[in-house]
Amino acid sequence: MNNSKSKKLILSASAVAFLTIIQSAQADNISLKFHSGLAQSRPEANQIERFASLVDEKSGGELKIEVYHAGALGLKEADMLRILQQGMVDMALLYGEYYTRDAPALASVYAQGAITEASQHNDILDVIRELYDEGFANWNIHIVGGVVAPIFDVGLHCKEPVNTLEELQNKKVRVWSRHLVDTFDLLGISAQVIPQNDMYMALQTGVVDCAYYLSTVAPTVSLQEVTEYEAYLHPWAASPWLFGISERALSRLNDNQRQALEAAGQEIWQETAATAVDPEREAQARQEREALGITMLPAFSDEDQNTFVTAAWEAWQAMAEESGEEGVRYYQTVTQALSENH
Repeated sequence: MNNSKSKKLILSASAVAFLTIIQSAQADNISLKFHSGLAQSRPEANQIERFASLVDEKSGGELKIEVYHAGALGLKEADMLRILQQGMVDMALLYGEYYTRDAPALASVYAQGAITEASQHNDILDVIRELYDEGFANWNIHIVGGVVAPIFDVGLHCKEPVNTLEELQNKKVRVWSRHLVDTFDLLGISAQVIPQNDMYMALQTGVVDCAYYLSTVAPTVSLQEVTEYEAYLHPWAASPWLFGISERALSRLNDNQRQALEAAGQEIWQETAATAVDPEREAQARQEREALGITMLPAFSDEDQNTFVTAAWEAWQAMAEESGEEGVRYYQTVTQALSENH
């Protein structure tokens, strides 16, 4: 064999080896589609984007997360457990209270009135996460961290001065869940679920007199334009937003990719948990609302707050019992943890 032929064979063999390496690397690189129903303007959306960047960085570019905000994939939140289980999308931002049709027990993990001090949230966060991990695993969904929502103040935003449960007796109150309707009903107060997008008009037209709402972010929906008074009731029992991946998608990942996914998710979880309770943030937000013309009334009394919490726990227990044995176990686990840490 002459030198020319020999060189060609060597070059040809090198080219094949190079292509094999490239194809192997390409086979190892994976992209996952991530569904989020939240608008891109939401703070949580920034955390999801950061999660995607961290996954890319920690995997050395082997794993990419393609985030689709605001339901851009056309998927319905109520169907998300089935969608992930069937592998129709790889990942999704999950919120336990959305799946009352398919997994009603998940809505019983946490409820308003659960905490009376914001610091209690951090005490039971690990318990809540463990129950969600278990509940979603029943749908072949693995949780890899998530966003711990800030613990905002919850108050009554009314057209007239109201800061006692007695004064609420003759008022119509807007709330955001059936559990809250049941809670206020136990207190002899008329409440109805009105979506956030319809709340402003409902207050403006007199459909309701007061809105039970997250006071810290009330200006983002212009509540100061249709209510003049605010009174603090309790801290928000905020269920975390979780990053869920279908077991089908997870099984496609190599060890490096899986470790990157877990590490990135846990990093976002820990960072957001560290800033969830922030008295300075809440105090500054109150000053900003006052500057907008809202009159800050004295908070509901300790007696009224305890009365509300008692009713909320009773309604929470009833909701859990309605969802079955699993829901009751979730309720008992969380309330026991709260009692031990209180």
